[in-house]
Amino acid sequence: MTLKAALLASVLALTAVPALTSITLPSKAMAQTAMPDPLDDRSVKRLDKMEKVVRELRAIVFQGRDTGKPVVVQAAETDAQIAALSERLTDLEQTLTKLNGQNETLTHDLDEARRANESEKTRADALDQRLAALEKRLADQEVAAAAAVAAAPAATASDPGEAFKSARQLLLDGDYGAAEQAFAGYVEAFPDSAKAPEARYWLGETQFVREAYSDAAGSYLGAVRGWPQTSWAPDAVLKLSRSLVALKKPADACKTLDELSRRYPKAPNAVTAKATATRVQAKCAS
Repeated sequence: MTLKAALLASVLALTAVPALTSITLPSKAMAQTAMPDPLDDRSVKRLDKMEKVVRELRAIVFQGRDTGKPVVVQAAETDAQIAALSERLTDLEQTLTKLNGQNETLTHDLDEARRANESEKTRADALDQRLAALEKRLADQEVAAAAAVAAAPAATASDPGEAFKSARQLLLDGDYGAAEQAFAGYVEAFPDSAKAPEARYWLGETQFVREAYSDAAGSYLGAVRGWPQTSWAPDAVLKLSRSLVALKKPADACKTLDELSRRYPKAPNAVTAKATATRVQAKCAS
């Protein structure tokens, strides 16, 4: 409500009051007749309200005169409600913004988890494939070894030469497990044959490869018993000394290396070079 409207209301209120006060009182002759009170309760309340408005307007006018500032009359209750609603709206907007931020964070985390899960699944699938291939390879080797073991007794029982040839081929094929069993079967079946020392040498080779140094030392020792003059004998003595070093027996290894240089002075250069390195490893005396 502006100042102009308030003043207009006050004027109307003031003009209504004289109208009420201008009513003439009845004469003494009519005093005995009861007249209705023109100011009933509603009118009194309206009058009081108007007078209150006038007093407030006068105060506002005087205040504006004293301060020199324009006076605007507003409904305080409405402004308070609007301010409250505005504050609630601001709170709702802030809450919505916070929820949107949390939703974006959750969406990002979900995407990261999904990508990580897909990556783990890919790695798991690749690992399963590698394990399946490895299992198949091992199964194939076990089948081949079993077949070789099954075939070895029949071959050795009938023909030592064929049995030795078969075991040697397994070694050349890189099937050390089957070759080891084949040579062990040969040595057991033909311990006194001409090929028995060499079979023990090749048996020692298969055992040395899988680092069974104690078994290998026994096989090499059986192969060089009598110090045979063969192409493989110097290497057998060298491997025996290396097996002894691996078994933490350096003194025995040094004695074996001394016999190697004495028994096989014309050993291949590769053998003598490895023998020198083994001497250093065993800390043999010069």
